[in-house]
Amino acid sequence: MDAFEAIQQRRSVRLFSGQPIAKEALERIADAGRLAPSARNLQPWEFVVVTDRRMLGELGAMAEAGRFLAQSAAAIAVFCRDTKRYLEDGSAATQNMLIAATALGIGSCWIAGDKKPWAGQVAERLGAPPDYRLVNLIALGYPKEKTASPSKRPLSEVVHWEKF
Repeated sequence: MDAFEAIQQRRSVRLFSGQPIAKEALERIADAGRLAPSARNLQPWEFVVVTDRRMLGELGAMAEAGRFLAQSAAAIAVFCRDTKRYLEDGSAATQNMLIAATALGIGSCWIAGDKKPWAGQVAERLGAPPDYRLVNLIALGYPKEKTASPSKRPLSEVVHWEKF
C-alpha cells in the first residue's frame, strides 16, 4: 500500500478482533514514529509499547475517552521531553504511526493525553521520567469490522490559492 492509499484508508478504530499483533509489526509502527520530523531535530519522543492485557485494561480505565483500550491488542504511549514544541513533535510522530498501522492492515485510534487530568497517572504507571509529557495513547488492533469512511470536505473547499 502506498502512502496516499494509507492516508485515504486510515480510520479511527475502536472495535478490535482480539487477534494479537506481531512484535515485528509493532516495531515497524514505532519506527515510523521515530522517523517523524521534529523541531530542530530534537527527536524528543519515547514510545512505550504495551501488550499486557492487564495493563491495557488499566490504561483504558484511566483514559476517560479510551475505555476501548482494554479490548485492543496493543497500545503505544507517546511521551515527549517537555520541550518548546513537544506537542507538535509528538503529534507528527503519532500521525506517522497511525498511517504505518493502516499500511500494515492494523486499526488504530488516537487518544489525546496532553493536558488530560489522567495524563500524570498514565505517565507514572508506565514509569515515565518527570520531565516527559504524555502526548497521547494509540490503541492498536486488527479491526473487528470495516469502519465507514467519514464525510470529508471537498478539496475545493479547503484549498485556497495565493490568499485565503
